[in-house]
Amino acid sequence: MKNRRIIIIALLIAFFSIQTPIAIAGFADFFKSAKKFLGGEELSEGKIIQGLKEALEIGTSNAVKTVSKVHGYYKNPKIKIPLPGVVKKVEKILRGVGYGEKVDAFELSMNQAAEKAAPKAKALFWDTIKKMSFADARKILNGRDNEATLYLKEKTQDRLTGAFKPIVHDTMSKVGVTRSYQALDAKVRTIPFAGNLSFDLDQYVTKGALDGLFFMLAEEERKIRQDPAARVTDLLKQVFGSKQ
Repeated sequence: MKNRRIIIIALLIAFFSIQTPIAIAGFADFFKSAKKFLGGEELSEGKIIQGLKEALEIGTSNAVKTVSKVHGYYKNPKIKIPLPGVVKKVEKILRGVGYGEKVDAFELSMNQAAEKAAPKAKALFWDTIKKMSFADARKILNGRDNEATLYLKEKTQDRLTGAFKPIVHDTMSKVGVTRSYQALDAKVRTIPFAGNLSFDLDQYVTKGALDGLFFMLAEEERKIRQDPAARVTDLLKQVFGSKQ
């Protein structure tokens, strides 16, 4: 039991520390200082998983807050929902016939719909985190840099899709996505050989909203792994230690 706890503590430190040769070289000193900080006491499995859950609650909360703020998607080039491919193909034609403002309004309103749906994710994330077992936590600690994000995506994506779709649909009507799309489609149908804009708009925006959310969640996970300053509670400081 003692050896297993030491291994677990080592994994936690490695998981939330900068992975550089210098950090690895100084690992022994880091472990000693962390143990001193804890008064020489070993951490229980319960405290370890409690600390990981708290870290994930903070990370998911930050990710949801980031994407759900005004222009959280639209002004972030990493997660901005772009024009659908079928619209992109005829974008030049639409702008050429004076529909440039409508194209821009359509793109903006899709991103606004995504930000309106995003807050729904927080409760689902936290519910999943609370149900995490020690085996789940150990897999995350032994896994890839975005292992926690992948875990949450696997556990919540279907439910999030179901929760997001009706919100996206209703919000698109309110912020003008549907109206803008219909106007663009009507115009395209009047242009010879341009075809039409037939595609599942609800599905497209919902997928874009979730892709952006999970991207930002991975960013938050990376912060907690690498930056001691991101460990903002007493429990996180106790569980994950300090390099000082």
